[in-house]
Amino acid sequence: MIDAASRGWTDRVEHRDIVVNEVPGFRPLTLDLVVPVAAPQPAPVLVWIHGGAWMFGSPKHPADWLMEADPFTAAIRAGFAVASAQYRLSGEAHFPAQLDDVTAAVRWLRRHGDTVGVDRERIGVWGESAGGHLASMVALTGNDQDDSRVRAAVCWYAPSNLLTMQAQAHPSGTIDHEAADSPESLLIGAPLAGNPEAGRAASPITYVTDQAPPMLLIHGDQDLVVPVGQSEELAAALTAAGAEVELSVVREADHCFAGVPLEPLIRDTLAFFTRVLAPDTGALPPH
Repeated sequence: MIDAASRGWTDRVEHRDIVVNEVPGFRPLTLDLVVPVAAPQPAPVLVWIHGGAWMFGSPKHPADWLMEADPFTAAIRAGFAVASAQYRLSGEAHFPAQLDDVTAAVRWLRRHGDTVGVDRERIGVWGESAGGHLASMVALTGNDQDDSRVRAAVCWYAPSNLLTMQAQAHPSGTIDHEAADSPESLLIGAPLAGNPEAGRAASPITYVTDQAPPMLLIHGDQDLVVPVGQSEELAAALTAAGAEVELSVVREADHCFAGVPLEPLIRDTLAFFTRVLAPDTGALPPH
């Protein structure tokens, strides 16, 4: 997240490096939390999960293209707290480590959120690309018994079924998703082509039920990295299961929404969260 003090912002309170889990042999896993000053307390909280093919990126250094539109400030002005979750990259640990790490962040907020001014019952997850994959995994696997359930998810151009990525790839795409060095293969720790069970276990679509929280999927129709068919496939599965899902296909948009303005998509995202995380929405039924 951006250092509020260095920018002179007075509309937010920051909590940095909150330890959410300690994995033996690895550095403590943390989250950074920004809480709006003006919002009624406790504030609903959005857990941001960064992309980078599960191989790159850091919650402390958002990508330049993203910060040109600064979705975090937009979220704060809309009354949301924002938590940036850290997770182990695929070169550090294989799946499900990434899901475990993001789940630990959600679990901390569910158990301790009231100590930092956020509403433990109004948590949404929001991610882009690999982060969108993890956001949907958290949304579809969380449960109330271990305090890992969230109330909503927004997934930007996210992988949903690792086993169909290659078949759905854009004709101009350059990634062989089943190759031994593909992001998907590195995530599961083995070539995807020869390990369908591991690919299935790492695919959000595997966990679709009618108990899924409301989800918004946004994807560019010209995405050369993650095929738009991934979001279409997940939306169809959620609809068939009777879950609440919205699919927005953005015309002429590549990966990272390159080619179109980002601000309208941020507004759509925050409007969705505002609706589904409203205080009178009521608790979701338990898994």
